[in-house]
Amino acid sequence: MEECQLPLIDLRGLGSRDERERAACAAAICRASSEWGFFQVVNHGINPGLVRKMRSEQSRLFRLPFDDKVFFIREVMVEFAAAMAELAGTLAGVLVENLGHSRGDFEDICQESSCFLRLNRYPACPTSPEVFGLVPHTDSDFLTILSQDEVGGLQLMKDSRWVAVKPNQDALIVNIGDLFQAWSNDIYKSVEHKVMANAKMERYSIAYFLCPSYETSIGSCREPSKYRKFTFGEYRSQIQEQVKKYGYKIGLPSFRL
Repeated sequence: MEECQLPLIDLRGLGSRDERERAACAAAICRASSEWGFFQVVNHGINPGLVRKMRSEQSRLFRLPFDDKVFFIREVMVEFAAAMAELAGTLAGVLVENLGHSRGDFEDICQESSCFLRLNRYPACPTSPEVFGLVPHTDSDFLTILSQDEVGGLQLMKDSRWVAVKPNQDALIVNIGDLFQAWSNDIYKSVEHKVMANAKMERYSIAYFLCPSYETSIGSCREPSKYRKFTFGEYRSQIQEQVKKYGYKIGLPSFRL
């Protein structure tokens, strides 16, 4: 399996006093979103100590008995989710403004209550090197931010072939979801990806999903639109029906005009 290095973007550029540096950083984000649908960010503003603490709490959570997990709520999770939400809003604002729209309008679409944080654990699987930790799919949100450990296993579709993503402990991974692809009229790409189980080591990751409310109408930002308008609730409902009927998600092609 070929291992790839995702585009690596230093987000300090967005806060630079130099307008050219700010523009170059924004352009790199938009280019990676169009060409890869995935990229990595460093100097993203989330305290490294908070990331380490969150990973430690996650590991501890998964070692608890099931009944104890129900009551396992920690301040660090709230703090980490808030930091991820701020970063997601910053990145989404860059992508929205690149297509001539106001980031303020987008902020009204994705409220904190409609977004969520998911803690993942992928047990080691010594029986087969071809076991999925997570089956091939695209994300059904606007964008996802992922913090992962050093084990690896994430793979994405690039130029019609699967490539493995090299883990980078200092970076967060960002990927475009279906809603941003539809909204951008296919300018930004929601790329199929999967997780392969490791034979010897368990894998941990934390994903933040930038989602609108179920009532939010999703339409393309420019005409002629390649997709019919739909609500997020309708989209999620149709995906669930597809999985029940076919065993897998079809997603955006179902809404293409």
